[in-house]
Amino acid sequence: MSTFVSPEPSPLSLLLLGDQADPDTERGVECPGALPPPVDEDLVRRVRALKAELGDRLFILGHHYQRDQVIAFADVTGDSFKLAQLAAARPQAEFIVFCGVHFMAESADILTSPEQTVILPDMAAGCSMADMADISQVEAAWQVITRAGLAQDTIPVTYMNSTAAIKAFTGRHGGTVCTSSNADASLRWAFEQGERVLFLPDQHLGRNTAIRQLGMTEQDCVVYNPYKPDGGLTQEQLAGAKMILWRGHCSVHAHFTPEVVDDYRSRVPHGNVLVHPECRREVVEKADYVGSTEYIIKVIEAAEPGSAWAIGTELNLVKRLAERYPDRNISFLDRTVCFCATMNRIDMQHLHWSLEELAAGRVPNPIEVPEQDAKWARVALDRMLALPGVLKAPQD
Repeated sequence: MSTFVSPEPSPLSLLLLGDQADPDTERGVECPGALPPPVDEDLVRRVRALKAELGDRLFILGHHYQRDQVIAFADVTGDSFKLAQLAAARPQAEFIVFCGVHFMAESADILTSPEQTVILPDMAAGCSMADMADISQVEAAWQVITRAGLAQDTIPVTYMNSTAAIKAFTGRHGGTVCTSSNADASLRWAFEQGERVLFLPDQHLGRNTAIRQLGMTEQDCVVYNPYKPDGGLTQEQLAGAKMILWRGHCSVHAHFTPEVVDDYRSRVPHGNVLVHPECRREVVEKADYVGSTEYIIKVIEAAEPGSAWAIGTELNLVKRLAERYPDRNISFLDRTVCFCATMNRIDMQHLHWSLEELAAGRVPNPIEVPEQDAKWARVALDRMLALPGVLKAPQD
């Protein structure tokens, strides 16, 4: 039996799509919306019947952060890039229903064949981090870097959690893409091509990777703020930087603070703290283990029975791990939390509607990346796939 205890209600609220905000953390840690109604068994039966009716024409992808009711109908689960690869490896599937967020569905559309259609059950399922780097802002930042005479020696690297337009930008300008698993390899490659990196859109992943794995210091990093003239930086600051970090973050992972790590250690002195590298630098420094979502899952899989773990990542995944491994003492790192609001927009009602439309011969919410964006984004993705140690083919 799992010992997992859900975080306590707070002003931030534990509603999947609550209506409060945390004023003490970074902008973007908000959960707009209302609590979805409970899933009824009749809806579950109808989704099950529709999935059976569509058969092999349908392939449902479920991201690790998705709610349990939806994950139950996923043919495969994983992180965003793994799911996009798995969809591409399933050419017989005419319809790819991506239970994730918009940038993930875009990546699947880029990698799958023209004969496959990628569907996002709710077009409002975006990503606050991806939205923090608009292509017009990034193009303007590149002009700032160009005017400073630094563009020829600056390599753009974008995190997978970015729009197709941003991935295409990196492809056009000689850059690459990275995941949280291979960010170090992508950065090492980039520094073989140039003197500095423009890292998009998550400043925390860029900073943590540069300092922890490439041996840089805080002084090697500057933050480009798109809402300030010239990013809030002088030409001297840009020229002296090795890492130009875009001012973006994950609304979920930015919620964790050093204080919650200290609180957990005071309560569970023998416990282990395991966090995602999208967390702030101050949190990562206090953690025992740091790694991607897949890394977090593997660490818990290999953990000794009876060991204690506080995990700093999205709550749906932490709860699922606690239920899967009841002989480990697994808890959520914080005592209060906001779920990933946009991920949770993909609910059973939207999944049912999507499958019902497909069964009726209509295609709801198709994701279609413009041809030129898809071309250059694929160039950037191919550069990542060519790096040593990067997974070339999907694995179940």
